[in-house]
Amino acid sequence: MLNRGIRGAITLNGNDKTSIKEATVELLEQMLEKNNIETQDIAFAIFTVTSDIDAEFPAKFAREYCGFENVPMMCYREMDVKGAIKMCLRILLSVNTTKSQTEIKHQYLKGAAKLRRDITE
Repeated sequence: MLNRGIRGAITLNGNDKTSIKEATVELLEQMLEKNNIETQDIAFAIFTVTSDIDAEFPAKFAREYCGFENVPMMCYREMDVKGAIKMCLRILLSVNTTKSQTEIKHQYLKGAAKLRRDITE
């Protein structure tokens, strides 16, 4: 088995617990479903948020709503680059899989789709 990275990003409706929960769950569900990944195959997860998001940790909702109880997770703040997308949650999953890098389906949802127009559906 190989270890592959699966990227995803989504924009939030607001800086509140409900918006962070909904975005985290929606993005993780898409990442897992589109790549046919089970949580037991995830080595670790990294969550980053832009500086305008601080109402809750996304990892909390991954644990509570997505079955990530045994997945090591860390949350970080994105660099505050001038002109960069705002209200954005990004996730990097390190996954054990037999898939090649070209078979991985990265997910960029809502306003974050403009980050990777080359791979968004």
